[in-house]
Amino acid sequence: MPRHVLGNGYIAPSDKLNIAGIGVGGKGESDLAEFAKSPNVNIVALCDVDDRQAVKSRERFPKANYYKDFREMLAKEKNNIDAVSVSTPDNTHAVATLAAMQLGKHVYTQKPLTHDIYEARILAQAAKKYKVVTQMGNQGGSGDGVRKAKEIVDAGLIGDVQEAHAWTNRPVWPQGIATPQGQFDTPKELDWDLWLGPAKKIDYNPAYLPFNWRGWWAFGTGALGDMACHIMDPIYRILPIDYPDSAECSVANIWKDMWAEGNYIDSCPPSSIIHLNYPRKDGKGNIKVSWHDGGLLPQRPDELLPEEEFGNWDGGVLLVGTKGKLLMDCYGANPRLLPTKLMKEKTMPKETIKRVPEGHYRQWVNACIAGYGKGETSSPFEYAGPFTESILMGNLAIRSWMMVNPNLKGWNDKYLGRKKLLWDAKNMKVTNFDEANQFVKRDYREGWKLEL
Repeated sequence: MPRHVLGNGYIAPSDKLNIAGIGVGGKGESDLAEFAKSPNVNIVALCDVDDRQAVKSRERFPKANYYKDFREMLAKEKNNIDAVSVSTPDNTHAVATLAAMQLGKHVYTQKPLTHDIYEARILAQAAKKYKVVTQMGNQGGSGDGVRKAKEIVDAGLIGDVQEAHAWTNRPVWPQGIATPQGQFDTPKELDWDLWLGPAKKIDYNPAYLPFNWRGWWAFGTGALGDMACHIMDPIYRILPIDYPDSAECSVANIWKDMWAEGNYIDSCPPSSIIHLNYPRKDGKGNIKVSWHDGGLLPQRPDELLPEEEFGNWDGGVLLVGTKGKLLMDCYGANPRLLPTKLMKEKTMPKETIKRVPEGHYRQWVNACIAGYGKGETSSPFEYAGPFTESILMGNLAIRSWMMVNPNLKGWNDKYLGRKKLLWDAKNMKVTNFDEANQFVKRDYREGWKLEL
């Protein structure tokens, strides 16, 4: 029914977007609250494996039908929903997202897009195949900061970028710890089997949820996976790069603990430094990208005054060009030339890149209502998929570094962080250390699959 029939102030049912939430506690709760700010949105279905996590969302949206298994929800609600928001642990991002896409539903999926590289490749292909509107939940990708930074770089104010550095204060959850032990009764509100999703079957342990799953390889992707989709977005969005051709790393020294108490390979390390090499798409050589987490930082630029902040508390990005340097805060915010006095001395380029005043969430809502190919999103899976692959390449290096020789309770002497991994992006394969390829694509347990 057209708007003019309803009168001013009314929205036609055809202009309403009916959204279902998969994972509706924590970040899922805040995601749905953001979508609901739009007068064009109905929240019609909720799904969470843990009733305790779903309490606030169920109270906020009392008319929404509630489920524990997203597969059941999609089957029963497929004629009632237009779009799906996925905010589960990383472990189930891909299976939930693909299931929605295969029903022709638009999808907003939290960062990182997937748990492993293969899954990211599949979701990028699925977005094209099923012709749905997609968005990864890295809100900074719709910010003014990254657009202003790109205009500065494109104007040549720092020359050709040769190095990029990114860092975060994460993890703010436990990492580098021993695998949890002990026997615990599963809370009655929790479906532990569904929470595990494609991961191998293990006993319930409260150490994993609701927040600390981020630090365990079976469910999360560590500090890199949690924050790099926010912090490294300006690097990937601004520079002429797509996939790295090599990766190397170093991690916090937990050697003594490993020998004394057994290995800690189930847990992500407490801190790490990762170096990725990107061939430039314009053929002008390579760009070296370095990632620091766990409180580690790159060297402070000489051009930065002693009292000036180096990024902000959550992290930052530094681009090093042939003519100068550009510093940004987390999410690409507050881009500034170094020394910062140049921001007044130099003529800043005119605004040429379209801004997103409606924000990341509303942008996706509007694009869904407009329909596939008619609207625009900042982080569609065609962008977010390769970006996520690129980031997770760093975790291949970390996990290879942490591999254990089955005959010893020590580091794998075949790798030991002494050599870089060479990456064939087209075929998603490490070419010089085959043991690392087990982390490119996980083996799902029985009952779970990911097929286009």
